[in-house]
Amino acid sequence: MPATIALIAHDNKKNDIVAFVKRHHIVFSRYTLIATGNTGKQIQNSTGLPVDCLLPGPIGGDAQLFAAVAEGKVCAVFFFIDALHAKSHEPDIQALLRICDVHDVAIATNLATGELVISALARTQVAHLIFNPVAGQGDSDHELTIIENMLGGHFNLHIHQTTLEITAEELTKRAIAVHADLIIASGGDGTVSAVASQLIDTNIPLAIIPRGTANAFCQALGIGGTVMPIRAACRIISEGYTKVIDAARCNDTPMILLTGIGFEAEMVDKASREFKDQWGVLAYLVAGWQQLDEQELFDAAVEIEDQIYRVEVGAITVANAAPPTSVLAQGMGEVIYDDGLLDVTMAKVDTKLQAVTSMVNAFGAALVHLTPNQENIHHVRTRSIKIATDPPQKVVVDGEVIGTTPIKVECIPKGLTVFVPNPN
Repeated sequence: MPATIALIAHDNKKNDIVAFVKRHHIVFSRYTLIATGNTGKQIQNSTGLPVDCLLPGPIGGDAQLFAAVAEGKVCAVFFFIDALHAKSHEPDIQALLRICDVHDVAIATNLATGELVISALARTQVAHLIFNPVAGQGDSDHELTIIENMLGGHFNLHIHQTTLEITAEELTKRAIAVHADLIIASGGDGTVSAVASQLIDTNIPLAIIPRGTANAFCQALGIGGTVMPIRAACRIISEGYTKVIDAARCNDTPMILLTGIGFEAEMVDKASREFKDQWGVLAYLVAGWQQLDEQELFDAAVEIEDQIYRVEVGAITVANAAPPTSVLAQGMGEVIYDDGLLDVTMAKVDTKLQAVTSMVNAFGAALVHLTPNQENIHHVRTRSIKIATDPPQKVVVDGEVIGTTPIKVECIPKGLTVFVPNPN
């Protein structure tokens, strides 16, 4: 269902509808509001709620509101009528009743029916969809239509699309401010991480619809699958099963997947948007193959529980969650995303052949959840870690290069609630 409420009132009932909206301020704040001109201005001035004010009813505002209902943009109408003393120029209820009946839209015409409708709206979950239209290589308009059709019957759905000027972080902050029941991130790992970064420790659940190149976070949680991932993810959301998992923070940057130093960061830096458009998910493999020829070992000072360890490595990965395909995170054979600990993997390779062999072994171990037995790979689990390197190395967090070492990574136990497949 759309998440827009329409408001209209005869002159003698404008005070009643304003008082009604003030009394149910929290519920109305979760929806987009449209109203005929004078009614909308009074509601906006008295409640502070944003209202899309149409024309005044007598000069066409009623027709604009009726059209919004007919176009399927409205989930409920509040039209407080003066049944005894309505003036001739005031909007006619009969036309609106007919449109609402035809399009199956709830309408309240007085305080009593208004209380019934607002009570139903208070019990209906309001979902905000943060949709990145440039993610992946599919038809974004068609994909958005699929999502609307599959989820519109389960939630009152606000749809927001990211732009160059309006980021996923900003849209998520706005959704939180209007008391969203859940927030849906639809895009690649960058979009998912951006939305999740604002939801840490809020108790607002995150739902994910994967449409990116790698979709690593979804793979780690078993969301979407490989066949019709959008439809599969929508079914998971509609089933309503959630799980509380860990999150983390690298310096000042929230993290849900992993931090990479050295090889991982250089590989991600090489896999540009143009590269991903050309190669798809293979972009990371191609970039990684190129980086194997260029990666040099570096000295690292790793501090864990007040103990400092000095190592020579080519890559360090600190993971909160990671799928088997994130082979550089698989020092333990499995990254556990709800144990309150970070999975740290440090790898040293001297030749390209050794690097390939190590990655193949790590990938195989991850598939069967066994610890790979390799002398050139070291691993540990810890609540927090500090890493300094000589020379400074690029640092990538959840697929985005954020700067260079040194860093501090801390786990945030039980920091994020996520919709996941029902295990039953």
